Amino acid sequence: MSIARFWRETPQRYNLGGARCPRCHTVYFPPRSVCPACAQHRQTLGHLEPFQLSGEGSVVSYTVVHDAAEGFEMQVPYILAIVRTVEGPQLTGQVVDVDPNEVAIGMRVRATFRKLREEGKAGVIHYGYKFAPAEEPIRRAEPRGPEEAALVRAGPGTASA
Repeated sequence: MSIARFWRETPQRYNLGGARCPRCHTVYFPPRSVCPACAQHRQTLGHLEPFQLSGEGSVVSYTVVHDAAEGFEMQVPYILAIVRTVEGPQLTGQVVDVDPNEVAIGMRVRATFRKLREEGKAGVIHYGYKFAPAEEPIRRAEPRGPEEAALVRAGPGTASA
C-alpha cells in the first residue's frame, strides 16, 4: 500500500469511522457515499453521515494461519477472523492476545489498535485495528430516538420509505 493511500485511509484505520444512511440507518464500513440498501439510491448520494463504530463484535468465521504471507512469518500461528460488529458491518482482522485453540465462532471481541508493519528499519510504521477478546459484556448501542428504536426492534432492512 502506498504511503499516500495509507494516510488517506487513516480515519477509518484508526477510528473505525464508517457511514450511516439517514433513511434506513444501515451502517457501512468503510464509509460509502451512497446507500445500496435504499430503494432510491440517488437520494442518498452524498447524504450518508459519518458514524463511529464501537469496535465491539463477535467472531463469525476464522482461520488459523500457519504458512504466513511475506512479512508475517514471525507471527505464525495467527488468527484471521471475520467479525460482525454490534452496529452490523463485518470486518476482517487478526485476533490477538488469545491462544488459537481458544478462538470460537461467537466469541466476543473488541477492536484494539496495534502496529501492523513497518517499512524497513527507518521506514513508516503502519498501525491499524486488530481484535482482542472482550473482557466485559458487549452492549448494544442505544437508539438515538423513537424512530431508531422502532428500527432496532423491527431489524435491519425493514424500514419503509
